Amino acid sequence: MRGVNVLKPKIFVTQLIPDTVKVYLENYFTVEIWEQQEIIPRETLYKKIQESEGLLTAGIEINQELLSQAINLKVVSNISVGYNNFDIEVMKENGIIGTNTQGVLDETVTDLIFGLMLSTARRINELDTYMRNGEWTSGDDRNLFGMDVYGQTLGIIGLGRIGESIVHRAVSGFNMDVLYHNRSRKTELEKQWGVQYEQMEDVLTKSDFVIVMTPLNKDTFHLIGKKQFELMKDTAIFINASRGPIVDELALIDALDKKKIFAAGLDVFEQEPINSTNPLLKLNNVVLTPHIGSATDKTREEMAQLAAENLVNAIIHKKHSNVVNELKTIVKI
Repeated sequence: MRGVNVLKPKIFVTQLIPDTVKVYLENYFTVEIWEQQEIIPRETLYKKIQESEGLLTAGIEINQELLSQAINLKVVSNISVGYNNFDIEVMKENGIIGTNTQGVLDETVTDLIFGLMLSTARRINELDTYMRNGEWTSGDDRNLFGMDVYGQTLGIIGLGRIGESIVHRAVSGFNMDVLYHNRSRKTELEKQWGVQYEQMEDVLTKSDFVIVMTPLNKDTFHLIGKKQFELMKDTAIFINASRGPIVDELALIDALDKKKIFAAGLDVFEQEPINSTNPLLKLNNVVLTPHIGSATDKTREEMAQLAAENLVNAIIHKKHSNVVNELKTIVKI
């Protein structure tokens, strides 16, 4: 049986958080924070969480081994939207609530996605290197041509909250036609923004830009692979800012190398940090960023604050907020 503390409940935080968030948490909990730059060793983590009722983290794997050590644990609060670090079935069996930080990072991630779209379409990174290498020696710019963004067709695979933010920006800012594929249709969004629901194959074949924004789970692992890249236009640009393993990276590398698609913009990878021998690093038709979709000071502080509030609501107020969909059945919301 999971214990209940009569004093301030204990929580453990697996990474540095803003001072404002730390002060907020200390109003309610006895707080211990892992303040090292490197990821906390698993054995150290097990020792630290033995008496903790809450765990504030970003990406630490929550599995049976961890939960067997954390006999008092009630809530795991992710400082992220994604929660593929949660073993959902194990958490259900142990009655562990899992929360995330949906909403606060939508516009920031959308900023990055459009940055990747513009950089790949207009070859900005490639041309920056061209300039720095002193290769601009004539007025003939035919070899520098890129692709238009304004007025093109955008396809979105997975239309969640960030996907909806992308739609707003694409239609109102870039006059784009938007196609989408999702587990369920968004009829109100269709009426408001004129977006069109399609089967995934049709989204891939018709779009000038393809953005994948699905969560990572057993159904979306390698959702985009050789077959899907072959369906795309050879002028298409592929963007992934969701999770790396949704894409078969070897198939993507082949598509880029053989010019089956025009370019790709990637913020996420199958292995993170990316291996120094990864062929993506040598291709000039791909723009790479190190999983920094939400990485602005303002957004990261807001994410940490929301994750902290999720803990306080669950443990102190018994009013659960931002519980991930698969775990809502174990709480009364």
